[in-house]
Amino acid sequence: MVFNSLEFLIFLPIVFCLYWLVFKKNLRIQNVLLLLASYFFYGFWDWRFLSLIILSTLVDFYVAQKIFQNNRKISKKYWLWLSILINIGILGFFKYYNFFVNSWVEMFDAFGISIENTWTLRVILPVGISFYTFQTMSYSFDVYNKHIKPTKDIVAFATFVSFFPQLVAGPIERASNLLPQISTKRVFDYNQIVSGLKLILWGLFKKVAIADALAPIVDDIFTNYSNYSSSTLILGVIFFSFQIYGDFSGYSDIAIGTAKMFGIELSSNFKFPYFSRNITEFWNRWHISLSSWFKHYVYFPLGGSYGSQVKSIRNVLIVFLVSGLWHGANWTYVVWGAFHALAFVPVFVIKKNKKYKNLALGEGELIISLKEILKVIFVFSLVTFSWIFFRSETIYQALEYIHNIFINKSFSVYDHPRGYRMIDYYMLISLFVIFEYIIRKDERNPIRFKSKVLRFITYTLLILLMLLFYDNGIDRSFIYFQF
Repeated sequence: MVFNSLEFLIFLPIVFCLYWLVFKKNLRIQNVLLLLASYFFYGFWDWRFLSLIILSTLVDFYVAQKIFQNNRKISKKYWLWLSILINIGILGFFKYYNFFVNSWVEMFDAFGISIENTWTLRVILPVGISFYTFQTMSYSFDVYNKHIKPTKDIVAFATFVSFFPQLVAGPIERASNLLPQISTKRVFDYNQIVSGLKLILWGLFKKVAIADALAPIVDDIFTNYSNYSSSTLILGVIFFSFQIYGDFSGYSDIAIGTAKMFGIELSSNFKFPYFSRNITEFWNRWHISLSSWFKHYVYFPLGGSYGSQVKSIRNVLIVFLVSGLWHGANWTYVVWGAFHALAFVPVFVIKKNKKYKNLALGEGELIISLKEILKVIFVFSLVTFSWIFFRSETIYQALEYIHNIFINKSFSVYDHPRGYRMIDYYMLISLFVIFEYIIRKDERNPIRFKSKVLRFITYTLLILLMLLFYDNGIDRSFIYFQF
């Protein structure tokens, strides 16, 4: 089930009414309802893969108890490694088995040794497996590191693992944030629910009017890149930058807004990353929950910034390479991760990586300086260039795309593959960037005008734009479902 579907439009009000009107006085029944709703939400796609979620849930629930009960460090490590091996084993089999088999065969072919590939399997990638696997593993890590105590409530823990708003594409929640909220009685809060509905509307706008509207253009340009001029190829990758941002941050907004409707606050996942002034600020604002996961469970255990600078740089490189591979079983994602690592390291070395940590673009300034604007343009250009590898199916295709940008030095007016006016898309993106800049200081409250008239105009405009740019002939699933 996807957020932008008729099924979800029916599903959400039913669960909401049962939650607040029928079971509001009983926390445990509310949690059972959320758990069953979450399993139904996920099983609507393919009920067979519910077994994987249940297996991960039972493993980490039991492992955490064993870690907490044992006093010997070696015993604690044994149980922690059991969790890691089972969860990574499941993820590795479904997501990476064929990738590594094919890579192994191709490596031998490169040396002139022909091997018949009979080991690949027809494996379906379960939706959201990378997200809920990381979420449930983080619980065992936190218990091992004594950041939290394990819960004895299996229903609350299972709800934490499978909570439907963020189950298949995040944010990846840590138990220290989400589990206490699930284990504590929630109170109906009208303002919180209204805030949630605003976020849902804003997220749907980003998905339908930005991501889905740009998808046919991006698909056409990347599929037929050899036939287009440099200007069109540049347009294609710029539009993909907005497509993936609208798609993924739109999902996060809907997830956070939906959770608010049930009295639960999820972590922010995007904070206007395209207004970043260096690459480290970008990663502090893009897919925040994943960056935080790798920082706490990979970077810090490797030694973090302690020790020599060489080791610190090594740790940064490992995190980005693993992060790239997390995104998909393709060497294009590894190259994408390596590109960002190489862009990140210089800023890290000169110790400018925390310069803009809590400072929004233009904050405290009446007019943004030209220097700041140029920094934003540079970082956006850098990130946009890297998306070529992310979007391409092979490294060869990515390099050919880049090659054609620099070889086909010509300008041409691009025509929409379905005959729509391109000026409408240029105006839409421009308005979107302006509105994002206006609301850039608070990603959780995008429609916060005090005037009822302005709020009504904004709601109406967003809905009209969604209707105007709605395209019924495209795949409406979210890009990050494949990860």
